[in-house]
Order: sequence, then structure tokens, then C-alpha cells
Amino acid sequence: MTTSSGPALADETLWPGYALPPGSYAAPPVTHTSHRRLLLQLAAGVGVLIFAAVVVFKLLTPPAPRYVCPPNCGQPPFGTPVERLPHFISPSGDFSVAYPGEGTAYDVTMKPNGVVADFTAGDKGTLQLFSEAAVGRPPSEIAQSLIKQTYPDAVKDYEIPNAMVGYQLGYGEVADVYPQDASGKYMRLRVLVMVAVKNGLALIATAVGPYHRFSPDFGTGQPSGANLQIALDMAKYVNSFSWRGDPPR
Repeated sequence: MTTSSGPALADETLWPGYALPPGSYAAPPVTHTSHRRLLLQLAAGVGVLIFAAVVVFKLLTPPAPRYVCPPNCGQPPFGTPVERLPHFISPSGDFSVAYPGEGTAYDVTMKPNGVVADFTAGDKGTLQLFSEAAVGRPPSEIAQSLIKQTYPDAVKDYEIPNAMVGYQLGYGEVADVYPQDASGKYMRLRVLVMVAVKNGLALIATAVGPYHRFSPDFGTGQPSGANLQIALDMAKYVNSFSWRGDPPR
């Protein structure tokens, strides 16, 4: 019987017929990461990248400007470029305004202080874009005086909130008048007046035409107190008013 003088050998049955040499050790078992753990690690990494990207985007994006309107009403909204419309410039150069050009449904007449445009389509009507000296009067007084001078029997319907002419805060009023036609029947006319004053000069837009109630089938398709067809086309002309020294629009 013989005895071993060396250290105990590792399990000689690891591989049948193969004995590990003296001093050798078995290799540690190989560990495997589960698919679920890999997915969780990947998701965590992606989440960190997304969060970092959002933070960087927020830091690099300038804050949106905040306007308190009025008086700071920002830039004029996008619409029909005024440059495409003909312009009336007063002989003194105190103001200018765009007016309907050729090929539109208007007959235009030039006056020393502005433009008269007769609407020849649909309900018909008249649009006037002109100026007069304010002589210390506020826009509301000028508007009401014009209505009384032209239509003494007109009845005020409502004031236009935050009315602006040439992006200058002013006053607007809508009134009704009931003239009698040749057959003795009464008709309802709508009168719209908007006025703003700057540098002692009042710029005025007026529109007159048959009352036509706005509905889903007429007008903008949305409820509105205008109820005047020609009013649908006024905005670009009212916004185009400019006093001497105003920046170009």
C-alpha cells in the first residue's frame, strides 16, 4: 500500500481519463446575465440619454417672448402682404394706407385726404380710408361725431373691444340705421367706424352696407357681431394705415 506524499489532487473525474497536474485548480464557473437584466440596463441607459438631451434642449432654447397687448402687441400677424396692394400717400406725407387694386370688386375714388372704395359684389357697400385732424379729440369722440354727421338716426349696437387702426389702439363702434327705400320699405344698414389718433392726426376706417347676419352659411362661419359682408375684407386695409415715421410693415 502506498501513500501520497503530495497535495490532494483535484477531482480526477472532471474529464474521464485525464488527471490534473499537481498544484492545478478547477476553473471558476461561468456566469451568465439574464436577458431581462440586459434589457433593464439598456432601458436605463437610453433613459439617461433622453433626459440629458431634453435638459440640453431646454437650456439652448430661448424663452418665448411674452407680450402684454396693449401696448406691446408684437409684430403684425402674417396675412396678405401690404406691399402687393397699391398705396395712397397723403399730399403732406403724414400718412399712407393700402387700398383695393385693379381686378378687385371695388370702384376706387381718390380724395385729397384718403380713398373711397365702393364694393360692387355680393351685398355691396362702401369702404372709406381717410384722415382728419384730431384737434385734441379722443378717438371715441371722432367716431361718434362721424356717425351723427352722416347718419343722425343711427342706433349704436356695440363698441369694438381693443379696436386698432394701423396697430395703434383706438376706438371702434358698430351702429344700425333704418332708411326707407323708394317703395316705402325699411332696410337695415350696418355702419362700422374705427379711429386711432397719433401725432395729432386721426386715421379712420368706415364701412357701410346692408345688415347680413353671419351664420355657418355666411361670413366666417363663426359667430360674429360684424354682420356686414364688406367687413370681411377690411382688416388688411385697416392694418396697413401708417403715420409718418412709423416703421415699414
